[in-house]
Amino acid sequence: MDRRQFLALGGIGFGGLLVPSAFTRAIAAEELESSLDVAMKKSLADAALGAARDSGASYCDVRIGRYLRQFVITREDKVQNVVNTESTGVGVRVIADGAWGFAATNALTADGVANAARQAAAIAKANAKIQSAPVQFAKAPGYGEVSWKTPIVKNAMAVPIKDKVDLLLGVNAAAIKAGANFVNSTLFLVNEQKYFASTDGSYIDQDVHRIWAPLEVTAIDQASGKFRTRDGLSAPMGMGYEYLDGTAAGKTTLPNGVVVYGMSYDMEEDAVAAAKHAQAKLKAPSVKPGKYDLVLDPSHTWLTIHESVGHPLELDRVLGYEANYAGTSFATLDKRRDKFRYGSDEVTIFADKTQKGSLGGVGYDDEGVKTKRWDLIKDGILVDYQTIRDQAHILGKTESDGCCYADSWSSVQFQRMANVSLAPGKQKLSVADLIKDVENGIYIIGDGSFSIDQQRYNAQFGGQLFYEIKDGKITQQIEDVAYQIRTPEFWNACAAVCDESDYRMGGSFFDGKGQPGQVSAVSHGSSTARFNGINVINTARSLG
Repeated sequence: MDRRQFLALGGIGFGGLLVPSAFTRAIAAEELESSLDVAMKKSLADAALGAARDSGASYCDVRIGRYLRQFVITREDKVQNVVNTESTGVGVRVIADGAWGFAATNALTADGVANAARQAAAIAKANAKIQSAPVQFAKAPGYGEVSWKTPIVKNAMAVPIKDKVDLLLGVNAAAIKAGANFVNSTLFLVNEQKYFASTDGSYIDQDVHRIWAPLEVTAIDQASGKFRTRDGLSAPMGMGYEYLDGTAAGKTTLPNGVVVYGMSYDMEEDAVAAAKHAQAKLKAPSVKPGKYDLVLDPSHTWLTIHESVGHPLELDRVLGYEANYAGTSFATLDKRRDKFRYGSDEVTIFADKTQKGSLGGVGYDDEGVKTKRWDLIKDGILVDYQTIRDQAHILGKTESDGCCYADSWSSVQFQRMANVSLAPGKQKLSVADLIKDVENGIYIIGDGSFSIDQQRYNAQFGGQLFYEIKDGKITQQIEDVAYQIRTPEFWNACAAVCDESDYRMGGSFFDGKGQPGQVSAVSHGSSTARFNGINVINTARSLG
């Protein structure tokens, strides 16, 4: 778990989701399979749209959201918690007199939503009195009545809790049998039922599903008291329960024998491996600081992409409108104009809200724009940013990139990171081929702790597993590794990227942004990549 996830889980994320608020209630597991009637949602939306127009709004959008979550949390042979929550309500956003206004209600009646629309219009008119320039809002087509659903095979909410508990306790028992001293495992399940309507003429019904199965295994040296942990190598996914039940493909065995996962996850297999890896960490030698060629597995690279590319290419950070959660961005607009070299010729990084299985995969964003794929960095050159409807004019665009999101019906939607990924190499290249030319390197698997500065320029990243590479061969497991980067120098050091056959996604279930804070789910894909001459430090408290 990285620092951002920890902060979110400890604060607005995990705490907020588990502790019912005024708008969140605990429900029976059976209610997780239900949904609101589409005709009823359209009727409510029309009531809000009509009230907004009558109140002088030139634009209005209505989001009717039902947000369902289930958490099953275990440790060793105990179930620590099972929580099912629901939050349902309506958010209304308007432009009136050239300014934004927003209001929300959990009163699912025509009068309730109409009152919210009138309140949003009143807020907009008040804002207009102090606003220096009117909102410039890019057009979007009216799609009429359309729908989209995460292409799941098996609704995880419909799987009995007993089956989930049996899975997790079985995982824990297998890890203990394999030598773990402690183990915890969890299932996080999310279903966002979102209905969007606007004065553009769109009525969009979406059913979004996500799943995450984190685990952590700890091994202890009883003689010294020294301990080491290894987190699971799964990725949170935009999928159903098929991710865990073995019906989907996607397992890969790396050249060092470590098993990693793509579109399916064998949780028990990974827990057993984690126990063995944690034990091996207790005996592994500490890294010698210095310059190394790094071979980075996608289970690791996703976080580096997220922090050093995804966030700094959010247009609101670039413009200085957003500075919460580690600041603004070094990648200012002049760099795009001057064709700034962000990385080597091997580096093409794209944003894509349509990727199957991704956390951010949806058909339409939260301001009614059809999602798409577009390049941010092309052959190493910075070419674009991530933009929403009221930002598009700043870049001379006529339409949004479709990356607007709100984490609740009660939160106003704003610019969020799309799935941002490193494109696979164009030439056939396996992981073994990538490694065979490395004379002095380190193979890094899994994400770990990180830190980054306020402009996302200087950073440091850890990982889960580290292996020494000597003369083209993987030798021994090592420990206490972190590497330091300056963002453009790091991406310019990218010497090769494996082909599409190795492409896999990682991601974050709780990416924090904004003030007040919101969380979103986002994936980042890549194939294994090599970076030459990167500075590695030793993170041990002592080298003894």
